[in-house]
Amino acid sequence: MSATRSCPDWPTLLELAPDLHFKHYTIAEAQLPGEVLVALGDLSKDTEICADLDHNVVNREHTDDRIVRALTDSHWYDLPQWMAGGMR
Repeated sequence: MSATRSCPDWPTLLELAPDLHFKHYTIAEAQLPGEVLVALGDLSKDTEICADLDHNVVNREHTDDRIVRALTDSHWYDLPQWMAGGMR
């Protein structure tokens, strides 16, 4: 994958969480924490995630469940958790 790009669902996501900006990244581009990479094992570093890296929020609708699990087991939130926690 070349450059990161905004999530195609950005209009809906903007309504749900106006402070977040979700983009699609590969695992390699996202520079995820070491414990997340270890948890992902041999999952290809070219696998895409949809996330707001600045706020550590992942969009599970466009992200492999294994990645979502590994992220939310660390200091990351998925979008519903972020919204329910009053983070916005």
